[in-house]
Amino acid sequence: MNDGAQAEQWAAQYLRQHGLKPVAQNYRSRFGEIDLIMRDGATLVFIEVRLRRSANFGGAAASIDARKQQRIICTAQQYLAGLARTPPCRFDAVLMDDARGRNAQWLKNAFGA
Repeated sequence: MNDGAQAEQWAAQYLRQHGLKPVAQNYRSRFGEIDLIMRDGATLVFIEVRLRRSANFGGAAASIDARKQQRIICTAQQYLAGLARTPPCRFDAVLMDDARGRNAQWLKNAFGA
């Protein structure tokens, strides 16, 4: 298992421990991929997991640039189009220095659509 997959597994477990319920993992569309889709109560949460070992080039948070955000938003819109009704939604990010979650940060509402 590569570090990215390991980081996603760690993030999913961490978020479950904080009450989120898994819906999908690695959801793909022609626009891109969403690492995790989970429920936080009635809210559907689209989660980007970012692993960066170095703060060079801005670190994990800076790697979710406007282009990446737009791809995630478009992928989320495609996912939502397949649902009978659209629930409240938000976009979160889990940022970490290593695949074991060292110095992990969970950013709720990391960006908006």
